[in-house]
Amino acid sequence: MLLWICIAWVLASAAVAMLPMRLQYVPGIALLLMAPVLIVLAGLAWNWWVAGFALFAFVSMFRNPLRYFLARARGERPEIPR
Repeated sequence: MLLWICIAWVLASAAVAMLPMRLQYVPGIALLLMAPVLIVLAGLAWNWWVAGFALFAFVSMFRNPLRYFLARARGERPEIPR
């Protein structure tokens, strides 16, 4: 079951990436929050290296939102693309 949820997450992220930027925020944040849970569950269900590959893929896919939240955590005011 976990495998099917992970596959659905990947397909949902690809679909959200095709949306215009102004429509990506709400589903993108939901996917961003769901990813660490799925990565930990995948690591527990299969092996730590599976979680490592999943983490690498997650950071690769969500590098810009992660940079934005890191800049906000440092007190900066990064520009939001329109």
